[in-house]
Amino acid sequence: MRVAVISDIHANLAALEAVLAAVDSESPEELWCLGDLVGYGARPNECCASMAERAVICLAGNHDLAVAGRLDLFEFSGDAAAAARWTRTVLDDVGRSLLERLQPQAEREGIALYHASARDPVWEYVLSDEAAEATLELASEPLVLVGHSHAALAAYERDGALEGGLAADGTTIDLAAGRVLLNPGSVGQPRDGDPRASWLLLDLDVGRAVFHRVEYDVERTQREIRDAGLPEALAARLAHGI
Repeated sequence: MRVAVISDIHANLAALEAVLAAVDSESPEELWCLGDLVGYGARPNECCASMAERAVICLAGNHDLAVAGRLDLFEFSGDAAAAARWTRTVLDDVGRSLLERLQPQAEREGIALYHASARDPVWEYVLSDEAAEATLELASEPLVLVGHSHAALAAYERDGALEGGLAADGTTIDLAAGRVLLNPGSVGQPRDGDPRASWLLLDLDVGRAVFHRVEYDVERTQREIRDAGLPEALAARLAHGI
């Protein structure tokens, strides 16, 4: 089976549309989303509706939980809290119903999925060897998928040591090599220095994962953020992938 894995859409509809067009060109059997459909961006309803229709697995991210009233906003920084408060005022019934029922982790045969990590499925960033090792140790499945950090990365155990790091466009990972942790990166707000939208294609039949980046209309998303009155920093950072 071939699966497209996405994460951290953050209400960036232009980026989501570009990624879904790239996904459709590969014709995978399923689409999985690792959470954070909303927050930061200005098109939460369209992004939620798309995932409600297309995602076979969809997790809840911390922003989703906050917008749905399942996390307190005091846990968020200024711009993130402002975006969450705004999103609460515009979210429609379809989006609210979706966010109210999602969970931050799931499993498929041989695969564990977390928005953040196995140690803390909502909040922990897997950006260090220690965090990656902890999640690989705690997860019961040989393949682990995480989001939340907005950085495309791969970590894998080889000869008793952890290897890997940031995964550039086109990076291919052999899933049969041992226990593997993958983060598809962010669709809507990349923070790994590449402003292009990011996604991951799994081919579970041949045991291979390939990272992909997609150009999208960043200026359109920036206009939408500014027109909504959201914090300027949320628009400016999109041009730089930070």
